[in-house]
Amino acid sequence: MADFLLELQSEEIPARMQARARDDLARLFAEEVGKAGLAAEAIETFATPRRLALIARGLPLETAAVSEELKGPRVGAPDQAIDGFLRKTGLGRDALVERDGVWFAHVETPGRATAQVLAEAVPAIVRAFPWPKSMRWGTDSLSTESLRWVRPLHGIIALLDGAVVPFEIAGVAAGDSTVGHRFHSSGTIRIASAATYADQLRAAHVIVDAGERAAIIAKGAAALADGAGLNLVEDAGLLAENAGLTEWPVPLLGRFDPDFLTVPPEVIQLTARVNQKYFVCRDAAGTLANAFICVANIEAADGGARIVEGNRKVLAARLSDARFFYETDLKVRLEDQLPKLEKIVFHEKLGTVADKVDRVAKLARWLVEQGIVGTSAPANSPPPSVHPERSRGTQDAGLGASLDCARDGRGQADLAERAARLCKADLVTGMVGEFPELQGIMGGYYAAAQGEPAEVAEAIRDHYKPVGQGDAVPTAPVTVAVSLADKLDTLCSFFEIQEYPTGSKDPFALRRAAIAIINLLERNGLKLHIGEAVRQGWLGHSPDKALTDAEIARRGTAIPVTDYLWNFMVDRLKVQQKEAGVRHDLIDAVFALGGEDDLVRLLARVHALQAFVATEDGANLLAGYRRAANILKKEGVTDSEWAAPDYATEPAEAALIAALDAAEPLAERAVAAEDFAGAMAALASLRAPIDAFFDAVTVNDADPAKRTARLALLARIRDAVHHVADFSRIEK
Repeated sequence: MADFLLELQSEEIPARMQARARDDLARLFAEEVGKAGLAAEAIETFATPRRLALIARGLPLETAAVSEELKGPRVGAPDQAIDGFLRKTGLGRDALVERDGVWFAHVETPGRATAQVLAEAVPAIVRAFPWPKSMRWGTDSLSTESLRWVRPLHGIIALLDGAVVPFEIAGVAAGDSTVGHRFHSSGTIRIASAATYADQLRAAHVIVDAGERAAIIAKGAAALADGAGLNLVEDAGLLAENAGLTEWPVPLLGRFDPDFLTVPPEVIQLTARVNQKYFVCRDAAGTLANAFICVANIEAADGGARIVEGNRKVLAARLSDARFFYETDLKVRLEDQLPKLEKIVFHEKLGTVADKVDRVAKLARWLVEQGIVGTSAPANSPPPSVHPERSRGTQDAGLGASLDCARDGRGQADLAERAARLCKADLVTGMVGEFPELQGIMGGYYAAAQGEPAEVAEAIRDHYKPVGQGDAVPTAPVTVAVSLADKLDTLCSFFEIQEYPTGSKDPFALRRAAIAIINLLERNGLKLHIGEAVRQGWLGHSPDKALTDAEIARRGTAIPVTDYLWNFMVDRLKVQQKEAGVRHDLIDAVFALGGEDDLVRLLARVHALQAFVATEDGANLLAGYRRAANILKKEGVTDSEWAAPDYATEPAEAALIAALDAAEPLAERAVAAEDFAGAMAALASLRAPIDAFFDAVTVNDADPAKRTARLALLARIRDAVHHVADFSRIEK
């Protein structure tokens, strides 16, 4: 067995492409050599800014001979078809064998040297490599047939057990030489074998393992922060990016002017991260410190002092720009920015962002006025902090009126509408124009600085949440109202114009909006009937609009937008609950009842059912239900009106009737009170009477009156259980 080393050395590979490139290289290599019957015991890949490498371990020195039978055309097929099959197999007509009216060919493929297979496979891999962006270079670039690579390719190492595998790609011949660190190494390095590759490059100040480089950065940065009495703000994405930018990483700590701390911390952190790839630190109190950690690609003779100073100057320039945007934005009230939203198209069929804001504001107010969102709970966190010197002189009579609105008791409906009308205003500010990631966050800062109530500032800041899995779910009433209204409007709007997500595309993130709505409702226990929310006139859409004719024909029926939207929400809820570990059959059992569009109630039923069926009472009641349902199905009984028997009932029969008389109203009242666990407990009391009934009573009695009455009793059992869920959907 032999090890194969491949290194493709080029000019700098973007950090964001390296991890994907490693995966693609391993996949393409396995596929390409697999065509010749080769398979490595293990494949390891590496990436640095200047090289992409692979080591395939445990390759045989030659491929095994392959014998296979190929099916050809039918006997009597045109000569062209038979001749084409012969060319494919390399055989003559006399080598074909007829079987069941079809020609077959037996092809023997002799073994080949692994080096020969690799010499053909690697050029194919390089030419087919799926870089997100690639380029041509040199005089050959005049031809569209020339090699495309992420950056100009300068060298190739191809060693099988230390011997060069000869081939050439676009004038670059495979060999055993590479280069080390751009500054700490000079000349070429001859690699002895795959076994020595990493160590030889380490001696030339190149660490080929990206994971090791990331560990060095993380450990070094944390130590620097700790030594300065600070805490490093960890950032996995930034760590991976710095590992992809360096071959010999050296973390360095620097300081910037503390005057810049008057700018919101999110702005400083984003400026340092996005523009400069720096880490930031916090002090013991959790406040952002005037410190940054950059990662050099060189061990400087002065310990990195000049590098730090250069980076400090660049960061200072960036922060000066950020402070300029911040201070300029503060001079314009958020409500004065609103007319600019009329010039931003939300969607060509849905009007402008200003139109959306108007719909969201009305819906947010309705959510509060209807009592769907609480009207007394306090905000769950303080508004964005604003430096006193930044807020002086920013209030005026109009903004003061909004403060009076909170003080004079007009309530959170006014606050919700105010927050909704201002929530998109920061989209036209200079800061959000520079850093779109700060939308909402900057609006919260500006609102607080301009004297808006704390609830309004917080709602503006957090109304986009929850953005994705793991994101915090707002609980402050005003924030919840605005966030929920914003996402409901998005769903209603795009469903109205029939821009539905498909299996592979969701350009308007409607699935994410649906999941966010579910999380908001569940986390806050909100009793929202989706259909009623959609039907509100101020959404600006016709609730009775049906699907297109083509969709109607495909589905066989017209589905109003409200119903289609509800089905979409239910599908998202099912997916979410399955991922949370809830059995799919229990979800189906609850949703099969229909007539319910309160997601919180539905979830409560599902969770109560899951807890109940896990108990002995639940399992036995389910068994009794199935027995009753099977008899009813066999007898063809779908609906049967219950009436007290007009004959002398048997003791077990009478006991079951009495148990139902007691349990049914208890279960109905519990369901009405949304006490689904209580409803389950009431039904559990039927367990013993049902078992005794089936043990002692003959359902299909020879007396027609008894048979009819007992079948009706079984139907009554089924209907009682269906107050909670359709038990027929529950799997064994």
